[in-house]
Amino acid sequence: MAILKVIEVLANSNESWEDATKNAVKHAAKSVKNIRSVYLNEQTAVVNGDNVTEFRVNVKITFEVK
Repeated sequence: MAILKVIEVLANSNESWEDATKNAVKHAAKSVKNIRSVYLNEQTAVVNGDNVTEFRVNVKITFEVK
């Protein structure tokens, strides 16, 4: 039986929500091993004038505890 743990991570990107999600996983992987999945919980964006300048995500990352 595997024991799984979930952490919540906030991340951003100037490119896209997909890139922000990848940034969250990449950064979490520096200190968390055995990542199994990522759940995109929330998406937001910063708007300046008529341009989206930043994409933000709130994700839940699931990993196995050994």
